[in-house]
Amino acid sequence: MEMDGLDVGSYKISCGFVNISLAGSKTERETFLEIIFWSAGLEIRESILETAVRAREAASALGRAATDRKDRTLLAMAEALRERETFLLEANAGDVEKARERGLSNAMIDRLTLTPATVQGMARGLEEVAALPDPGGRITGMWRRPNGLLVGRMRIPLGVIGIIYEARPNVTVDAAALCLKSGNAVILRGGSEAIDSNLAIARVLQDVLETSGLPAAAVQVIGVTDRQAVYEMLQLEEYIDLIIPRGGEDLIRAVVRDSKIPVIKHYKGVCHIFVDAGADIAAAVRICLNAKAQRPAVCNAMETLLVHEAIADTFLPEAARALQDAGVSLRGCPRTRKIVPSAGEAREEDWHAEYLDLILAVKIVDGIDEAMAHIERYGSLHTEAILTKDYANAQRFLREVSSSTVLVNASTRFSDGFELGLGAEIGISTTKLHAFGPMGLEELTTAKFIIYGDGQVRT
Repeated sequence: MEMDGLDVGSYKISCGFVNISLAGSKTERETFLEIIFWSAGLEIRESILETAVRAREAASALGRAATDRKDRTLLAMAEALRERETFLLEANAGDVEKARERGLSNAMIDRLTLTPATVQGMARGLEEVAALPDPGGRITGMWRRPNGLLVGRMRIPLGVIGIIYEARPNVTVDAAALCLKSGNAVILRGGSEAIDSNLAIARVLQDVLETSGLPAAAVQVIGVTDRQAVYEMLQLEEYIDLIIPRGGEDLIRAVVRDSKIPVIKHYKGVCHIFVDAGADIAAAVRICLNAKAQRPAVCNAMETLLVHEAIADTFLPEAARALQDAGVSLRGCPRTRKIVPSAGEAREEDWHAEYLDLILAVKIVDGIDEAMAHIERYGSLHTEAILTKDYANAQRFLREVSSSTVLVNASTRFSDGFELGLGAEIGISTTKLHAFGPMGLEELTTAKFIIYGDGQVRT
C-alpha cells in the first residue's frame, strides 16, 4: 500500500504496492504493520466523511423538493424494484450462500433471504408511503401575541439520518422511503451478511433518484464492512443529525457508547399482557397465543403474562394448553405452578427477560395495581396490554402505564408502524426524546417557530 514513497526501515511503501523484506527487525515489522492499519483506517475515515458530506448536500435539496415530486419518485422506485427483481434476488442469493457457509442461524438466514414475495412487499411499502400525508411544511398551530405578532410552528426535516442495522434487506427500502418522503437524506449501514443485497437495492433506488432529478446521494449504503466504518460514522455530528440503530441489544448499546450524535433507541422489548378479572376467556387465550407464538423472535412479542387471581383458575388451564400446544415453554410463579404443574419455576431473571423465543413467564397478581407495579419495575417502556371488560380499569391502564404503546383488548403484536397506519416504521423509540414508540414520517421531522409581524420591535 503506497503512501507517497514513504520509507520505513527496509520497507518501501508506495501508493499501490508494499515491498516487504523479512530481514527487517521486529521493531521495523511492528512499525510497518502499524502504518498499514493506520492507512487503512484513514481510508475508511475519509470514505465515510465523503459519504456524509454528500448526504448533507442531498438533504438540502430534498428539503426543498415538492411533495408530488417525492411521491412520483417513490412510485417509480416501487416499479423499478419489480422490474429488477431478478437482479435483486441474484445479489441476495450470494449473501445467503455466504451466510450458510459462515454458519449463521436459521433465524438470521430467514431474515436475510429475499423472495419474489418480499420484493413485491418492499414495492408495496414504497407505494403506501407515497400515499401518506407529507408532514413537511405543515403548520401545527398559530396564536396571536398581545403585541400583534402571529406565532406558529412548522414541521421541517431533521436533515441526515444514519441507520445501523442487521440482516433484513427490506429495512433498506423502508428507511429510504420514509426518509425521502419526510425530506431527509439517509446513510445506511447494514450488516456484513447483507452487504450485496443492500448495495443492489441502493443501486436501484439511486438510479431512480437520478432519473427523477433528485440527488442520488439522498440514499447511500456504506459498502465498507469493517466495524471501524460504524465508529467513524458515529463521530460525524456536524453532518449527521440522528442515528437509529436496529438490531440486538448489544448492537444498540455499542452505538450509544460510541456515538457523538443523538441516538433513537430501544434496548429490549419486555412486553406484558395483564388479563384482568372478568376478561373474555376465549378472546384472552386467542390474544395471548398470538402475542407470544405468532412471531416470538420480535421485540413486540409478549414475554410476561400477568393474570388476575380472580380469573386464574379458569383462564390459566386453557391458556397453558393452547400455548404449550404451540410449543411455548412456561415459567411460572408458585401460584401459577399450582394451577399449571407442567410450568417450570420462574426466577427473578425471568421477569427481566426478553426471550425472543417460545418461552413465557407467567405471574398471578392480586389485581391491576400489582400488575402495573410489576410492569413499572420490570418493563422496558415498549408495549403493554390489558384484557378487560372493566372500562375504568382500561382507562387507568392507558393513563398510568408509561410504555410507548399501550393497548386494550388487543395483541402486543400491533405495536408496529405498518399496523398503526404509519406506512412503515424506521424504528421504535423507548427514550421519550424526541419520539416515543414506533417512528414514522412525522417522527423524522421537527418543528421550527415561524412568526408574522407588521413592524413590531421589542421594547
